[in-house]
Amino acid sequence: MASALASRMGLNALWKKTPKTFNVTIATMDADLKFSCEAKWKGRDLFDLVCRTLGLRETWFFGLQYNVKDTVAWLKMDKRVLDHDIPKEEGVTLNFLAKFFPENAEEELVQDITQHLFFLQVMKMILDEDIYCPPEASVLLASYAVQAKYGDYDPGLHKPGFLAQEQLLPNRVLNLYQMTPEMWEERITACYAEHRGKTRDEAEVEYLKIAQDLDMYGISYFFIKNKKGTNLLLGVDALGLHIFDPENKLTPKISFPWNEIRNISYCDKEFTIKPLDKKTDVFKFNSSKLRVNKLILQLCIGNHDLFMRRRRVDSLEVQQMKTQAREEKARKRMDRQRLVREKHLREEAERERDELERKLLQMQSEAQMANEALLRSEETADLLAEKAQIAEEEAKLLAQKAAEAEQEMQRIKVTAIRSEEEKRLLEQKMLEAEILALKMAEESERRTKEADQLKQDLQEARESEQRAKKKLLEITSRSAYTPAHPPSGALPPDIPGGGVSSENLSFDFKDTDMKRLSMEIEKEKVEYMEKSRHLQEQLNELKTEIESLKLKERETPLDILHNENTERGNSKQSSFKKLTLQSTKSRVAFFEEL
Repeated sequence: MASALASRMGLNALWKKTPKTFNVTIATMDADLKFSCEAKWKGRDLFDLVCRTLGLRETWFFGLQYNVKDTVAWLKMDKRVLDHDIPKEEGVTLNFLAKFFPENAEEELVQDITQHLFFLQVMKMILDEDIYCPPEASVLLASYAVQAKYGDYDPGLHKPGFLAQEQLLPNRVLNLYQMTPEMWEERITACYAEHRGKTRDEAEVEYLKIAQDLDMYGISYFFIKNKKGTNLLLGVDALGLHIFDPENKLTPKISFPWNEIRNISYCDKEFTIKPLDKKTDVFKFNSSKLRVNKLILQLCIGNHDLFMRRRRVDSLEVQQMKTQAREEKARKRMDRQRLVREKHLREEAERERDELERKLLQMQSEAQMANEALLRSEETADLLAEKAQIAEEEAKLLAQKAAEAEQEMQRIKVTAIRSEEEKRLLEQKMLEAEILALKMAEESERRTKEADQLKQDLQEARESEQRAKKKLLEITSRSAYTPAHPPSGALPPDIPGGGVSSENLSFDFKDTDMKRLSMEIEKEKVEYMEKSRHLQEQLNELKTEIESLKLKERETPLDILHNENTERGNSKQSSFKKLTLQSTKSRVAFFEEL
């Protein structure tokens, strides 16, 4: 009894020591992560765990998002996870997303994983039409997405229809034109083929460089009202605060850059922004809900902090990350150059191998033809030899018959013919014998000449046979020849696939390489304007190609607004610059009069 009680008390003590846990699913743009967390964990504990799992160091851009009724909220770092207003029936589910967007993705996003996560999120926002993207830019962005996924274009591998299952364009763009999926694929593939040589990381950065110039990129919109009760939209992004007409999310009516804002606060539903100029009245507006004010304040504080951080000297951590990123890019560039060289050498070796195989087949064909000619020569020689032997035998037989005829003539001459009739008959027979003997002699002479001619033909046939044998020996000796050393540029035969053994390679990364890389980066900055012009020309060319197939009646209000801005020459940067040139006081007054 006592032992059972002690055992039960021990189990209770153990149960009290065991911390309570809950399951969390984190949905990233790449995959879902599942964790078992302690009930006492705060938002920072969970967020750090996710970042460590992803290998992410640029954590200041991201947050954990969840849905609250009809809006979204972000997990607070200093608050327990379970204290948030999150559904917990089947475990906690949070979205790991970019909360703040950079001004310049190429310069600010250092890690490859950061660039990749931004690329996936921005691409999804464009395809879901949360960011308006013109049709021509959609095609170009789709081509960079294909380059990031499939690598360099290969006509033999990427045949028509290979993009049939991919979602690369917003439905709005697909509906706006009288074009089949095959026609869209053809235009995307034409742009895709021009990106040869770009790695996945480079293609994703090019995608973000184009996307960051879109009017709605990186802006969070909120419905607000001014003092007059006019319905407006507040846009918060990396550059500042923007006021939009609810029907026009592309072009702001007023903009307040972060460097002109001194303080931001809210009380209940009223939001107050104090300009840096103390003589200027405060900028006030009302939001629809208290929780929206909290979200606006979070985004304002975070974007303002990043805005100021970009204009200060990088922290030691960021400097270290950028140095490591530069070194990593330099290594990747060197590796890529080495792979290109290896590929070139392998292709050269394959070309030389094909050429040797072609020559070998040609020599084999020549050898076969020479062998057949030799056989024909031998058969001809044997036939001529046989004919010569027969002619010689016939000549001997004719000579023998001629000798017998001569003997018969002599016997006839010696024989006495008593009667004239017999004499005449004998003379006639003698004459006939003479004629026959003469014919036999002529035939014998002809046969003798024919035998001589056949002997001469036999001699020529044997000489031809000797020449054929000599040529066959030359061809055989050429085909049997194997170079003692591999041809220039070819790879050693003992290396499978024409590769190079990594054990024999070493790379000493020196300061001179970093200086050279810095010079290349400076060169890239100088070429930026030329690339921008090329990009604009490319977009104009794409627009011209598909403009004739546009169905005007299907244009959305945003399409019409974008076309009007394009005709006026307005862009995201020019509009912001124009609006911020106005005085803060006039902007506040204009906002209140809207």
